Amino acid sequence: MKKIILAAALLSATALSAAAQTSAPATSTDGNTPAVATPETKNPTAPVEGANSFTEEQAKTRIEEAGYSEVKDLKKDDKGIWMASGMKDGKPAMIALDYQGNVVAK
Repeated sequence: MKKIILAAALLSATALSAAAQTSAPATSTDGNTPAVATPETKNPTAPVEGANSFTEEQAKTRIEEAGYSEVKDLKKDDKGIWMASGMKDGKPAMIALDYQGNVVAK
C-alpha cells in the first residue's frame, strides 16, 4: 500500500512540474530577455497596458512596419496604448501599439 501511495505522489509531482514548465515563458540562455516585441514574437495578451515611451513618430513607424498604411488619428490613451486607424490588405482597421511594441488590430 505504501508503494502505491509513494508512486501516486511521485506521479503527481512529475505532472505538476511538467505543467509548470509548459506554462512558463521561454527564457534566454544568456540572461538577455527583450523588453519589447520583435517581428517574430508577439505577446498573446497584447495590447498590454503600461507606461509607453514610444514617441508619436516612432509609434507610426512601428505600425507601418507591421504592414499598415494610411495610419492616422494616432493618439495615446490613458492606459499607455497608442491607438490609430489605418488600412491593411485593403481593409480598414483600428490599430493598437503597446509599450512592448506589440501591434494588434482591434
